[in-house]
Amino acid sequence: MSTTDRANVVAASGEITLGELTVYRLGYGSMRLTGPPDAWGPVADKAEALRAVRRAVDLGVNFIDTADAYGPFEAEKMIKEALHPYPDGLVIATKAGHTRPSPTGWAPVGRPDYIRQQVHLSLRHLGVERLDLFQIHRLDPQVPIDDQLGTLRDLRAEGLVREVGLSNVTIDDVRYAREAVPIVSVQNPYSLARRQHEELLDLCAEWGIAFLPWAPIAQGKLAANEALVEVARELGATPAQLALAWLLRRSPNMLVFPGSARAAHVEENCGAASIELSDADAERIGSLLAGS
Repeated sequence: MSTTDRANVVAASGEITLGELTVYRLGYGSMRLTGPPDAWGPVADKAEALRAVRRAVDLGVNFIDTADAYGPFEAEKMIKEALHPYPDGLVIATKAGHTRPSPTGWAPVGRPDYIRQQVHLSLRHLGVERLDLFQIHRLDPQVPIDDQLGTLRDLRAEGLVREVGLSNVTIDDVRYAREAVPIVSVQNPYSLARRQHEELLDLCAEWGIAFLPWAPIAQGKLAANEALVEVARELGATPAQLALAWLLRRSPNMLVFPGSARAAHVEENCGAASIELSDADAERIGSLLAGS
């Protein structure tokens, strides 16, 4: 696929609703728009990273996931630089609630005043007047959950955010939260290699909540799985594409957002939208790492 092509490749993934928002089920994750070792500082090749973001939108992506902790703030600023003024229909989801005490440290902070501050910073860094989807990055065990959920409810009522969601949560967290505020998304780790949230995924489908799996291709590690490489070769795809196609087929409430700072990888990932797995193929792929 030429990098000059402009086609809605990801439309084949189908659509999903996030409250009043509708997006394609294959989006783009922005964590890679930052530096090593763990989403800290600026990305190594800024020009290529900007091309990657723009390429995703060229291919039809209309959902981008980010967070204030990525960088910190680097990913949000990169999205603005690459795409502002934003094309119609583009939904940008961001998160707050994780501080970065060190290049490899992540610490939850859920005080209402802190969450509110971070929302205003994200509005500025993204260059918008309202956040499309705002998620608490991780609930803070030191802050009453009602205070954290109340902050989401207030931000939504004030028009600073349109829809709200949660990340890195348990089934009990979501059960409780959805009684306090309309939750449209849950973002937890899930992939072929990491399936401990199967029950939550299925419950979210039952509740009408989108499930957003982070690290959907296990940060590239699935490409090293020899069995998956062999199946990919047989089906004329790449291991990453099969991993993403399997997720899309796993549940209709799945919204997958692989990330990359390279345009070629973005093209590869978006190609997963058009891969149709048979029942036998899906079962075979799923069995490769079934014990994970």
